[in-house]
Amino acid sequence: MFTNDQRQAERTGKYGTPRLQYLQELVNEFQSSTSQETQRANICIRPLELTEAKERVVANLANFSYDPYNYFFLRQLNVLELFLDCMTEPNEKLIEFGIGGICNSCVDPANASIIIQCGGIPLIIECLSSPVRNTVNYALGALYYLCNALNKEEIMKPEVVDVIKRYAVAESVSFSNLAKAILDKHLSDRN
Repeated sequence: MFTNDQRQAERTGKYGTPRLQYLQELVNEFQSSTSQETQRANICIRPLELTEAKERVVANLANFSYDPYNYFFLRQLNVLELFLDCMTEPNEKLIEFGIGGICNSCVDPANASIIIQCGGIPLIIECLSSPVRNTVNYALGALYYLCNALNKEEIMKPEVVDVIKRYAVAESVSFSNLAKAILDKHLSDRN
């Protein structure tokens, strides 16, 4: 359910953490995990706990990114950029959660603008070849919402359209439905 100020106040209670502060704490936790990971990497130790902590934080942030109530906070805290950074990692979970956050938030024009300006389109297109089903689904959903007259040529390049057409005939209903929706909305001549 989407949140508004009144509902947020009711859910937070008198002594709860305000949403902006909570999201800031998550971002700080991610940055702390990244910093500790870098320090440990210098001595060739990369504890699993740090990787899991980063994954957990990004998953939480992605869950908050579906609610329009949080969009301003996400922009203020540069969470969209954090999602894009995660999509450049070798860790498939971070990529999945990063593209999930992008997909959840890109329906908002201000968020979409940031994602596009920060080079998100090539990263999203790259996710179409992921072995992780959720990553592909999120990428298809994000492309559906991000494609517009200004970036249609970048997104609907022949090689990308070919991939989307393959998903349109896939056995996976979610792949097929999303891919068909993209083609119906953004490709006038579906040869």
